[in-house]
Amino acid sequence: MKNKTESIRKIVGYLNNPEKEGGFWLPNIQRPFVWSEDQIQRLFDSVLREYPISTFLVWKTKSEIKTRRFIEKYRSNTKLSDYNEIPNEEQKLLVLDGQQRLQSFFIGLQGSYEKKELYFNVLSGKQAPPDDIRYEFKFIDKKNVALPWVRFKDVVFSNKPRQMAKDILSKFDDITDEQSEIIEDNLMNAHTIFATSEVITYQEIDSVDNPENYNDDDVVEIFIRANSGGTRLGKSDLLFSLLTSSWDDADENMEDLLENLNGSEFNFSRDFILKTCLSLLNKGASYKVEKFRDGKTKEQIINDWTNISNSILDVRDFIATQTYIRTDKAMPSYLGLIPVIYFRYHYPDKWKKAKGLDTYFLRTLIAGSFSGTPDNLIDKCTKKITELSDFDTDIIFGVIKADGRNLDITKNTILEATYGSKQIHMIFNLLYKDFNYRPAYKNNLPQVDHIFPQAHLKKVKEVNPTTGKRNIRKYKVEFRDQIANCMLLSAGENGAGGKSDTLPEVWFSDKDDNYLDMHLIPKDKNLWKMEKFEDFIEARKALIEEKFSYMIQEEVGND
Repeated sequence: MKNKTESIRKIVGYLNNPEKEGGFWLPNIQRPFVWSEDQIQRLFDSVLREYPISTFLVWKTKSEIKTRRFIEKYRSNTKLSDYNEIPNEEQKLLVLDGQQRLQSFFIGLQGSYEKKELYFNVLSGKQAPPDDIRYEFKFIDKKNVALPWVRFKDVVFSNKPRQMAKDILSKFDDITDEQSEIIEDNLMNAHTIFATSEVITYQEIDSVDNPENYNDDDVVEIFIRANSGGTRLGKSDLLFSLLTSSWDDADENMEDLLENLNGSEFNFSRDFILKTCLSLLNKGASYKVEKFRDGKTKEQIINDWTNISNSILDVRDFIATQTYIRTDKAMPSYLGLIPVIYFRYHYPDKWKKAKGLDTYFLRTLIAGSFSGTPDNLIDKCTKKITELSDFDTDIIFGVIKADGRNLDITKNTILEATYGSKQIHMIFNLLYKDFNYRPAYKNNLPQVDHIFPQAHLKKVKEVNPTTGKRNIRKYKVEFRDQIANCMLLSAGENGAGGKSDTLPEVWFSDKDDNYLDMHLIPKDKNLWKMEKFEDFIEARKALIEEKFSYMIQEEVGND
C-alpha cells in the first residue's frame, strides 16, 4: 500500500477525469452523499485553519465493476443512478474511504449546492474557539452576492493570486489599512493552502501492479473494515454495499422502490427495506453483515426483487386506503408493518381474504407495540405466521403480549397524545377521515393547532403562595398541549390571516354544525370563552372518547 500526497486543487481536478491514472471515481458500494451545507462549510473552515482532515483510501484497479461519477451540481432530489458509468476494464482509482470530504471539495470548488456556489468572507478569520467557525464560508446564489463575500473557486484556481487580491481590494469603496491587510492575508493564505500545499494524503491499494495482493473480495472486505470503525456507515449501509457489489441494478431498483413507496407522504428508508428483506427470507430481522456474506441471501434478494417490492407496495397501499394513515406524520413506527409484509409475501392468495389487518395496524401503531428494538418480536410474529400459514390477528396479539409489549388502547392512550407527537397525527388521521392529508404541495399539509391559543393560556396566572403575587403560570405545557386542546387545520386556515391567536369564541362564531362536528367541538358557546377553558377540555375529552369508543378497551384495575 502506497501513501501519496496532493494539493486539494489537484485532487479535485482528478475527480471524474480519466487523464489522471484513469481518474478518481466512486465504486457502487459507496452510500449516497449526505453532507449538509453546514458540514461542507465547516470542512473548508477546518482546512483553512490547517486542521488535519484524515487520510483517504483509494483502490487502483482495472476490474470491470460498476462505478459512478462525483456529483458536480448537487440537488436534494439527485438520483445516484443518473451518475452511473458504464463498467470497463480501463485503469481507474476508486475512492473507498473519503467520499463525503472529496465530494464536498468538488461541489465547493467545481460545482454548486442547490444552485448556490461557495463564497468566502474575506474579512473573516478572527480567533475563535476550536468548535466554532473562524473562517466564514457560505453557499450563496450569485444574484445575492456582495462584498466581503468572494467566490472561493476563483481564489483557489487563480494563477496570479497577488493580482487577484489587488483586484478584489480595488472593489471595496471604503476600507481601513487593517482590513486591507486581513483581506490580502486571507486570500494569499487560502490560495496557498488549497492550491499549492499538499494537504491531501491518500493510501493507494494497487491491484494493477500487484494483482496477487488484492482481489475484488479483498477490497470489499477492506472497504467494510475501513468504514465500520466509526459512524460513517451504519450496518444497513454495509449490508447494501455487499448487495451492490454483485448486483448492478441495486441502486436504481432501490431508488425506484423508495420513490414509489414514499411519494410526498411517507418516509420509508433503505434500512427498512433491507430489514424487511431479511425477514421475508427467514434470516431474522436483526442486521448482521454475515447474513449477506453467505452469497445465498444476496442471490435470493436479487432473484425475487419483484415479488419483494410488490409485497411491500401492497401493504403500503393497504395502510393508505384502509386505515386512513396517509402521511409519515401519522406513522409512529414502520417496523410493525414487517409481519404483514411477510404474510403478503409468503401467502399472497390468503392476503386477499385476510380480516382484521386494519385492527392490527391501528392497535399496534397507537399502542407503540413495535417501538424501541423489536427485532425479536418481528421474528416471533413471522414464525407464528409460518406455523399457522395464515395471519390470525388474535393469535398475533397473543404473541405481542407474551413478549411483554403494550397492546392496549385505553382512553388515556388517546387523550394523552400531545401537540407535536406522531401519535396525535395518527389519531387525527383517523378522526379526520375526509380531511385532505395528502395535498399536492407539501407546504399545504394540514397543521395541528391549539384551539385555545398558547399566547392567551400563558397569560393566565395564579397566586404565588410564597410571595402573594399573581405570577405563577396556571396552565403548564402538558395541559396546554393535550389533544383535547388541539384541532387539525388546513394550511390556509392556519396561515397568514387565518386562525393564528384567535380565541375559540371568535373563531367558531361563524362556523356551522358540520364544521363543529368534524372537529368534535362542544356546541355550548359558553364553553368557547376563555374563562371556561377547563370545562371546554372536559367536554371535548368526552366527545373524543365517544368517537374512539370502538377501539378503546376498559382499563384493568389493581384490585
